[in-house]
Amino acid sequence: MQFPLIVAAIVLLYIFSSIKILTEYERGVIFRLGKLLPQPKGPGIILVFAPIDRLVRVSLRTVVLDVPPQDVITRDNVSVKVNAVVFFRVMDPRRAIVEVENYHYATSQLAQTTLRSVLGQVELDDLLSARERLNQQLQQILDQHTDPWGVKVSAVEVKHVDLPQEMQRAIARQAEAEREKRAKIIHAAGELEASEKLAGAAKVIATEPVTITLRYLQTLTEIAAEKNSTIIFPLPIELLNLLKPKVEGKG
Repeated sequence: MQFPLIVAAIVLLYIFSSIKILTEYERGVIFRLGKLLPQPKGPGIILVFAPIDRLVRVSLRTVVLDVPPQDVITRDNVSVKVNAVVFFRVMDPRRAIVEVENYHYATSQLAQTTLRSVLGQVELDDLLSARERLNQQLQQILDQHTDPWGVKVSAVEVKHVDLPQEMQRAIARQAEAEREKRAKIIHAAGELEASEKLAGAAKVIATEPVTITLRYLQTLTEIAAEKNSTIIFPLPIELLNLLKPKVEGKG
């Protein structure tokens, strides 16, 4: 009587040990006698009959992969260190297990080599200013290479570009020179506009001599508005013109 109870207990323990629970974000890839089953299992309760079956759990959540800093020589021969972050997730668990030994490690290595090769084909100015275009190019290349593995690369972001101190100083000098250039252009444009306005005012005064008297009065009004002890004696220009021949005659 004890033998059947022992067998029943062993069978129950085997059945209980065969019960596996997969969470909502997990899928189970089953190898039965070494052969891959057509469909992944889960989520929920599944049965894995060891040693006939072998279960490999695959997470379907988005993985954030930090690409370590890479030494990159840009197209204009500037050496920089660039790091990035890659967002990817497994879309086909069967291919992610069968087609590549370690999809996480393979994606990391592919991201590093792609980062060096793509950024090495652009100039430093594009690397600093056209960041969005480079991110899209990196994402398309990585997604194309990881698609046979059942992995989808959703985004790639270049995080930081570490420039040498000499290059940082050169860029600062270039920016300062550019600002000085714009300031000089604006100043020259202001001088040109002011000269055009003065020329127009001179033409108006030449046609109407009385306007110079009005200008005298306006200037006196502006000075009188301030509390000061300055005394001004307006001297007509015509008076100086009358005195000029006498001074020349004495000379």
